[in-house]
Amino acid sequence: MSYQTEYDHSMQDPESFWRKQAQALDWFKFPEHILTTADDGQGSWFSDGEMNTAYMALDHHVNEGRGDQLALIFDSPVTQTKTSYTYSELTRVVALTAGMLANLGVVKGDRVIIYMPMIPEAVIAMLAVARLGAIHSVVFGGFAPPELAVRIDDATPKVILSASCGIEIKRIVEYAPLLNRAIELASHKPLSCVIYQRPQCIAPLLEGRDYDWNALLSCAHTVDCTPVKGSDPLYILYTSGTTGKPKGVVRENAGHAVALKYSMDAIYNVAPGDVFWASSDVGWVVGHSYIVYAPLLQGCTTIVYEGKPIMTPDAGALWRVCAEYGVKALFTAPTAFRAVKKEDPEGLLMKQYDLSKLQTIFSAGERLDAPTEEWLNHMSGKPVIDHWWQTETGWAITANLRGVEPLPIKMGSSTKPVPGFNVQILDEQGVEQARGTQGYIAIKLPLPPSCLNKVWGDEDKFRESYLTFLPGYYTSGDGGYIDEEGYVFVMGRVDDVINVAGHRLSTGEIEEVIATHPAIAECAVIARDDELKGQTPMGLVVLKTGATLSEIELHQQLLKNIRETIGAITCYKDTVVLSRLPKTRSGKTLRKTLCNIVNGREYTVPSTIDDTGVIPEIIEVLRSKKIIS
Repeated sequence: MSYQTEYDHSMQDPESFWRKQAQALDWFKFPEHILTTADDGQGSWFSDGEMNTAYMALDHHVNEGRGDQLALIFDSPVTQTKTSYTYSELTRVVALTAGMLANLGVVKGDRVIIYMPMIPEAVIAMLAVARLGAIHSVVFGGFAPPELAVRIDDATPKVILSASCGIEIKRIVEYAPLLNRAIELASHKPLSCVIYQRPQCIAPLLEGRDYDWNALLSCAHTVDCTPVKGSDPLYILYTSGTTGKPKGVVRENAGHAVALKYSMDAIYNVAPGDVFWASSDVGWVVGHSYIVYAPLLQGCTTIVYEGKPIMTPDAGALWRVCAEYGVKALFTAPTAFRAVKKEDPEGLLMKQYDLSKLQTIFSAGERLDAPTEEWLNHMSGKPVIDHWWQTETGWAITANLRGVEPLPIKMGSSTKPVPGFNVQILDEQGVEQARGTQGYIAIKLPLPPSCLNKVWGDEDKFRESYLTFLPGYYTSGDGGYIDEEGYVFVMGRVDDVINVAGHRLSTGEIEEVIATHPAIAECAVIARDDELKGQTPMGLVVLKTGATLSEIELHQQLLKNIRETIGAITCYKDTVVLSRLPKTRSGKTLRKTLCNIVNGREYTVPSTIDDTGVIPEIIEVLRSKKIIS
């Protein structure tokens, strides 16, 4: 089947299309109503079906006779630990953990916050909550207490599941002080906290509230899966912003399961028994979708990795895991590949490993710059697939459907809309733009399965945030264009626009030019206030290891390249070389924070930052160059 045939079917008869995909799953009761549409055009999928996501992801495979297949591999270079679970073993420990939670009073519809590092118990916890028909909300392990407290007050969990510590490359992060402070700050108090004690750090337990995980588990009995309606929530995942109250994205059980199962076939081209690795964290949407649920729904082997792309022990870490476990498809963020490229520009570490089973490399989370894509493709010999999606959708909006019809790769494009997503480029009045013209990327309602249709506890917030600006459409918050062949180019957040003397320029477009320079490992372009022109672009760059040219030489070369590619209208004036860029733990560069620092405005260092030490380091560089006082 061709891509166009598949896509057209999803547009012309969406209910028929998604009914067919739903038939690939093991329901307790197949839904009669495929799509229920509200007055504003938003929809709910498979709402009257009866099912359990954990059952579909685990018990189903055991019942089909595949219980001895590996379901989960845990690899932790920071603790020198490796372990694995078959589908039978994982099903049993999930059922026991669900029994442990049931003994604490958790029932269908209750919320459970999971505040844990990248260990198997985090995945087990998610599946155990789902088994009970309860709702999990995973918070990235090590999040600052005020941020965790906000989520506790919003989700009002009956139980919090945590661990004694997380382990970084050079330090141990104790979770107990953070968790205790968060509960102290929160108005809502959980009835119980269950702590998984890691040998690297034993946490003190608060009598009457805290329980030892293994002690409770030893007294638990396995429980069966609780049936839920298709429209019942599976989880709440909070979007992490730097200001204001985070939005709790609600994911419904049925649409989520159907879309993710379909994506494993259509986008990633992996089959039951294949090894799939999303090198991310369960605290982010990629971890929810493609470490936990999608691979297990498909009957694949998934990998939980507690380490970094570099320094555990070196920039060959990704390739070591792929070779050791026979990974067929690798998925991680561009920032990971840029870090590897910076440390191993000649790919010497990659060449030490047998990557013959690795068929495709996928990237998402931020824009994949052309130089990194070209380097990765050249060094690995594998197709490198950029695809674009959001926490709110839970899976790809645009992608190259490797399991349907692989399309030619265009650098800078995440290819074409995935079936179910009616992607359009609109102006501020909601008028569709001509091919090649930039505008707001919007998705015509109803959204396909898995996408959010509510914000936890705040219906108005959902509509205000996503549906009000362009009525009849979901507003993605990103800008871009669609070319003559239907390829989508995502140029960045719509607020990542520089207004130079009335001319609106995309930071993504300028970054694309800067990133092609052979000495540059990564870059960020921000707007610097200018008395005459309003704003001018400033390039903040990190050089590749071994680069020797001076900052003046580099700036002159970049200025020439930008003028030749975009034009003198950019008024590009400043290049600043940094040792590193500030990033969130998910790999996104903190452009807004950088912009506020450079322009002398108040800024907040978000709790999502990967390393708080990088901001003072950058401030010192900017002061030395008299960019800030």
